[in-house]
Amino acid sequence: MSSAGLQSAAGLAAASLAAARTILQKLRNEGHQAYLAGGCVRDLVLGREPKDYDVATSATPDIVLDLFARTFAVGAHFGVVLVSAEFDGVPTLTEVATFRSDGAYSDGRHPDQVRYTTSPEEDVQRRDFTINGLLLDGLTEKANIRNAVLDYVGGLADLQSGLIRAIGSPHRRFEEDHLRMLRAVRFAARFQFEIDPATHSAIQSLAPKIEAVSRERVRDELTRMLTEGHARLAFERLDATGLLAQVLPEVSRMKGVNQPPQFHPEGDVWTHTLLLLTQLESGCPMTLAWGALLHDIGKPATYQPPSGPGDRIRFNGHVEVGVRIGAEICRRLRFSNDETAQILALIENHMRFADAPRMKPSTLKRFFRLDRFPEHLALHRMDCLASSLDMKGNLDNYHFAREHYESMPPDEVRPKPLLTGRELIAAGYRPGTAFKTMLHAVEEAQLESVIHTPEEALHLIRTQFPLPEDHPSHA
Repeated sequence: MSSAGLQSAAGLAAASLAAARTILQKLRNEGHQAYLAGGCVRDLVLGREPKDYDVATSATPDIVLDLFARTFAVGAHFGVVLVSAEFDGVPTLTEVATFRSDGAYSDGRHPDQVRYTTSPEEDVQRRDFTINGLLLDGLTEKANIRNAVLDYVGGLADLQSGLIRAIGSPHRRFEEDHLRMLRAVRFAARFQFEIDPATHSAIQSLAPKIEAVSRERVRDELTRMLTEGHARLAFERLDATGLLAQVLPEVSRMKGVNQPPQFHPEGDVWTHTLLLLTQLESGCPMTLAWGALLHDIGKPATYQPPSGPGDRIRFNGHVEVGVRIGAEICRRLRFSNDETAQILALIENHMRFADAPRMKPSTLKRFFRLDRFPEHLALHRMDCLASSLDMKGNLDNYHFAREHYESMPPDEVRPKPLLTGRELIAAGYRPGTAFKTMLHAVEEAQLESVIHTPEEALHLIRTQFPLPEDHPSHA
């Protein structure tokens, strides 16, 4: 992240904390219990800076709505109100949730009914994992955080031992909201924790129920796993819990698909893909992350064993098949058109770097025109490094492409057109489908540095596409 980005994030975090502390103080002044709750407490105990702060209180939603000037009753049915405020010019939204206990979750996401309570201990019993079930007196100093934590579920001990454990019955927690199974994996990867055996067993048992979760929620959890800095660990955990085969069966099929050892000594397609995921940094572009995951998605379907002595394993057409499979995954997970286009472009073009040193200048420049080309470069680098035993793969083509891309002026990659259809008409040519071919020929010569002026471009057109002898321009 840039220094400006870090300052912006720090400013937002400071404003969010100030907003939460103000809300806590006002609620307490009115005689209500109020604490910081959930992930922000977990992060503070771990010494991390929370991205936002949530408040849990004994005050009911109607009281919260009356106490604060700017509020949104987005989840008032479930006891949740958003409080809007501004600190040092930074707008904030703080989630304020009333202590409650939940009834049955017949839709696998929301409680059918809630019952408000004044007991914080009763409230935390409905939460997902012990590390997210902590409450904190948000007015305390950071040095005294552990002493100010209210822990009714053993969350502090699990943070200390590095354990993701469901509160109460794991089966019940996952039946309430099936997405919690993916969240367990994501938290385990993010913090490099283990999953409690009973919690792990419940996920394995209930994994097929993830099918009931909306594709958008699944997509967002998977994207977080890919971009939080521990993508390999996340996908190994997805595989071990049985969730991978449910949410991305195409990726699961990579396991055991052997590759030619002379090009891939690291192992099968799954192993190779995991080595790419190892290289994804926290905060990387989500399209690059998905491109890394799916770049070889077409290999299982195109696997061909050696036909005889001297032959090798082949994956003929795996790029084209991969684009089709990738398109289906993007459609199924409801990626935007822009995200889909970039992910598919990464799959489609990841093998082209092998030809880069032999490309004509015009072809190379058109290659560089690919949208967000630095992502293509990054994927190729990861692909090369993952095609070895020691993560020191051959980067010759990567260095060639990067050096030429970075040194080539933008107006050479996308030069101003020397001719347009208007000039062709003025020269006597009749508008039609041939114009596209003619203008492409001009651009090709321009990119090859064969021509440099409109006059030279027009001469090329008259040479390659001569007008009929009886055309008036010959008169």
